Amino acid sequence: MDIEISDFTGCKIALFCGDRLLTILRDDKASIPWPNMWELPGGGREGDESPFECVAREVYEELGIHLTEDCLLWSKVYLSMLFTDKQSVFLVGQLTQNQFDSIVFGDEGQGYQLMNVEEFLSSSQVVPQLQERLKDYLKVSD
Repeated sequence: MDIEISDFTGCKIALFCGDRLLTILRDDKASIPWPNMWELPGGGREGDESPFECVAREVYEELGIHLTEDCLLWSKVYLSMLFTDKQSVFLVGQLTQNQFDSIVFGDEGQGYQLMNVEEFLSSSQVVPQLQERLKDYLKVSD
């Protein structure tokens, strides 16, 4: 999947394992945005990484999972959640049960879980921008 963008701040990825989403509970620190809320894997770009390289590195750092590009289903460029004058990339991909079972949780966040899509979209404990981005994907994925 080729994503045509050269200037972006970071990436998030909605990883489906079956019909549920892999989510991470953010640290409960007042010094970070959206403390103690559920989010999706991903983070800031390093150097001149491509969107896939960025999200693959972040997923490996956060969860110990090696992603391959053939897991990707969809991507879209959005305004950054942190820097409204910059762009970020939202991706959607598939995770196998074996990948989920082999997660080695890193040192960012309080924990992880598979969450039902309906719960992710309706919970007040989920980062709202990610809810909207997932809704965009679901509109075109039927």
